[in-house]
Amino acid sequence: IASKEILVLAGKFIMEAAKRQGVSILPVDSEHNALFQCLQSVPHDHVSKVILTASGGSFRDTPVEQLGSVSLEQALQHPNWDMGPKVTIDSATMANKGLEMIEASWLFEMAPEQVDVVIHTQSIVHSLVECIDGSVIAQMSPPDMTFAIQHSLLFPDRAENVSPKLDFRQPIQLDFRPPDLDRYPCLKLARECLREGGIAPGIFNAANEIAVDAFIQDRIKFVEISKIVEKTLEFIENKEPNSIEEVLKYDKEARSVASRLIDSPQQAL
Repeated sequence: IASKEILVLAGKFIMEAAKRQGVSILPVDSEHNALFQCLQSVPHDHVSKVILTASGGSFRDTPVEQLGSVSLEQALQHPNWDMGPKVTIDSATMANKGLEMIEASWLFEMAPEQVDVVIHTQSIVHSLVECIDGSVIAQMSPPDMTFAIQHSLLFPDRAENVSPKLDFRQPIQLDFRPPDLDRYPCLKLARECLREGGIAPGIFNAANEIAVDAFIQDRIKFVEISKIVEKTLEFIENKEPNSIEEVLKYDKEARSVASRLIDSPQQAL
């Protein structure tokens, strides 16, 4: 599976269907593919938590007080990865990492408190698994999606990869730091949605897509993306969906609410 949004919206139904069919879901996303590899050697009850790494995005070192005036061009200058505009902006807000936390919870049957995020500026360690004895298992490779894609396509086999490998004959620096939730309010909102469950993750995703699109169109500021998402979550009451049809209904409603908030900024922000 390469689309995290499917599991964010309908993880309950997707995982139930996979169990009924007796199939495994192999993640292509680099962080989740890394977790999949690390977890092969660890029984589920020996896992303390899983840790997704994040680059920190385009504004990881920009003073928080300057984020209100950043441009689309600046937001699209990702320090490590070459991605499309939507994902690059989601990386800058860390909404993308929030979605990945929700995805990881479903894929690996982890409770919300067992899914964490750490800023890792080099994007070499793609995820980590902390065991109950304190040992930590990590998956490392250059920031190149061919590694994760090849692994998911060939699993359980492996083959030579034509992409450059890590060269341990040269110094390699690995830095880790916790994310600043004042800098990344979308990550905080996603954590709350993960804890709440129900339709909240889907509302988060839908509102974020509308808000990011508005930012790309120069209709809102970068810092207003999280505000649109937060207002949309406040507007729609959370509940447990009973079907895919309900999930899609609330997805549509969230997009409508977010669009109205953008069209009426004096009421929304």
